[in-house]
Amino acid sequence: MDKKKAKDNGPQEGTRLNKYIADAGYCSRRKADEIVFAGHVTVNGHLIIEPGTRIHPGDVVIVQSQRIKQPQRCYILLNKSRDAISTVKDERDRKTVMDLIEGATKERVYPIGRLDRNTTGILLLTNDGELANRLSHPSGEMRKVYKARLDKPFPFEDMRKLRKGVMLEDGFVKPDEVDYDKNGDESSIVMTLHIGWNRVVRRIFEALGYKVMMLDRVSYGSLTLHGVPRGDWRYLTPEEVKKLYNSK
Repeated sequence: MDKKKAKDNGPQEGTRLNKYIADAGYCSRRKADEIVFAGHVTVNGHLIIEPGTRIHPGDVVIVQSQRIKQPQRCYILLNKSRDAISTVKDERDRKTVMDLIEGATKERVYPIGRLDRNTTGILLLTNDGELANRLSHPSGEMRKVYKARLDKPFPFEDMRKLRKGVMLEDGFVKPDEVDYDKNGDESSIVMTLHIGWNRVVRRIFEALGYKVMMLDRVSYGSLTLHGVPRGDWRYLTPEEVKKLYNSK
C-alpha cells in the first residue's frame, strides 16, 4: 500500500484529516494526530501519515479498519424550562436538556455553555465542535440578554452601583447594559452581558444583597425566543448559523 503525505489543494479547501476524524466523534484531534502518525489511517486506499491532509467530499477515510463518516451538522435552539440540567447525562437521573429535544436528531449533540437548573431561556445544542469552541472561547463570548426578577425592589441607587460594575471572587464584572424591565416593576431587571462565567448574573445580584427569584435568557447574539414556547425547540436556519460563525 502506498504511503502518502498531504495532498493539499489549498488552505481553504477540504477539511484537515485530524479534524475530520475528531468531528466524526472517533477521538480527540490530538489523539487523531497520534493515530495518523502511527500509520493507522488510509484515505482512498492510500496510507496517510500527515494529519493536515485535506479531506474532500467523496473521500473514503478508514481509521483502524473502521470507515469514518462526517455526521450531519445539527443546530438546535432550545427554550429551556426550569428544572432541566444543561448536560447530556445526569448521574442522579434528573431531567436534562436532552429530554427536552428528544426526537429532534439522531446525531450526538451537546449544549454550548450552560444554564443552571432553575434558569430558563435560550440554550444552543450542536454537534459542530468548531462553532461550539468559537462561541465558548472568552475572546468570542456572545452578547446575551437576561431578564431577572429579584426578591425585593431594586432602588436606583443600586442600579447606579451595578452600572459601574461589581467585584466578584473571579474578577470585576460590568454589564454591557442594564435597566429596569419596562414590562415589570422595580424588582424586574434586564441585563446584557458578554461574560459567560458560571452563575454570573445571580452572583452579581447576590454581591449587591439581592436574590434572583427568576432568571430567563431571552437572547443570544441575534437569536431570540420568538416563536419558541418554553420547553420547546427549533432548528437554526443556515443564515443564523452563518451569523454565529461571523459574530464577534
